[in-house]
Amino acid sequence: MRMITALLLMQSRGRITAAELAVELEVSVATARRDLEALSTAGVPVYPQPGRGGGWSLVGGARTDLSGLTAAEAHELFLLLGPGSADSELARSAVRKLLRALPGTFQADAEAAAAAVRTDAASWGDLDRERPALVGPLQQAIIDRHKIIIDYRSRTGSPGPRTVAPLGMIDKDGRWYLIATPDDAGGSRTYRVDRIADLTETEEIFQRPQGFDLVANWREVVDRIESERGRVSATVLVDRSRLSAIRSHFGRYFRVVDDRLRAPADHDHGPERVTVTVAAQSVRAVAEQLAGWTAVSEVIGPAPVRHELAAIGEELAARYG
Repeated sequence: MRMITALLLMQSRGRITAAELAVELEVSVATARRDLEALSTAGVPVYPQPGRGGGWSLVGGARTDLSGLTAAEAHELFLLLGPGSADSELARSAVRKLLRALPGTFQADAEAAAAAVRTDAASWGDLDRERPALVGPLQQAIIDRHKIIIDYRSRTGSPGPRTVAPLGMIDKDGRWYLIATPDDAGGSRTYRVDRIADLTETEEIFQRPQGFDLVANWREVVDRIESERGRVSATVLVDRSRLSAIRSHFGRYFRVVDDRLRAPADHDHGPERVTVTVAAQSVRAVAEQLAGWTAVSEVIGPAPVRHELAAIGEELAARYG
């Protein structure tokens, strides 16, 4: 990535010194000089010019394949880079440097592509879903800043077309969310992409709200949803060997509260256990999710969750004998 940036900077500026490259890459001058020398050794037509006003240049103004990016290629490159940059400062830094090196006519569109999508790897305990077919058209509408008409089916099941200004999307562990501003309401709203039955991109261009930050907006959404979904928690002893599996199942609603290993209840048999908490929106929901883990866990409390688990056990026994 550093060498790609060096190449693009040489093309856009004509000549660059090791010191200037070091500032751009946020590395030492010695590291920048080694990168430039490595380019030359690899056969890239770059050469140094010593003395005042010197630096490194592409021989005869040569152009590399990367430096000849078309507008469409710049779009695609930054769509690939953008989603991975939400939680990585290194990736964000690389994107910023590549943006500065692109021809000015491409920078605005490439920046929009890089900001169109963010990832949130933490699960809410749901199974992974296939990528919705409308993700691509939504990305393009975000980049174009065109309002869209979506046929959206809300959680209550009521469908209906609505016109919105798409601001960005979140890929949350395989489930996609659209952040958009509806025409008939102030402020942004969140829409699950798999509930959008159809969309039409209009020709009407919208202005992004000043200071809008997709990552910060999503954090607010997550905080609100978690406050609604994680109302009941349970304390559980989990077999150490199954800790990762249960963490993956509960996602954000899993927390290790005591990683000191505890012996099983009979002190003689069984695996050692770790104390964790898990949560869901109701006592029944917690118990239902824990029911599949009874062989490798033990609920310490609260009592309503234990009683609900016992009731689920009775229901299973009555049905299956």
